[in-house]
Amino acid sequence: MGFLAWIILGLIVGAIVKNIMPGKVGGGWVTSLVLGVVGAIVGGWIGSLLFNSGDMGFFNIGTWILAIVGGLVVAGAYGAITGRSKSSA
Repeated sequence: MGFLAWIILGLIVGAIVKNIMPGKVGGGWVTSLVLGVVGAIVGGWIGSLLFNSGDMGFFNIGTWILAIVGGLVVAGAYGAITGRSKSSA
């Protein structure tokens, strides 16, 4: 799957992550979409390293699961980083 497909998938995943973690992802919808794109790319990269799956298709359920998990991890890390900086300031 190409880089552009991961970006499109990431935008969709960002919306899903925003609905799963509504109060925990700060910054609104734009931030959620960007985190979804980053999470989808990171999830795909980690999945290719762990499972040596090569090129998974856009409509493959494994691709979506990896992208959503990656999005949740990135959004959680973002929330933890911005949460700590706000409380310590």
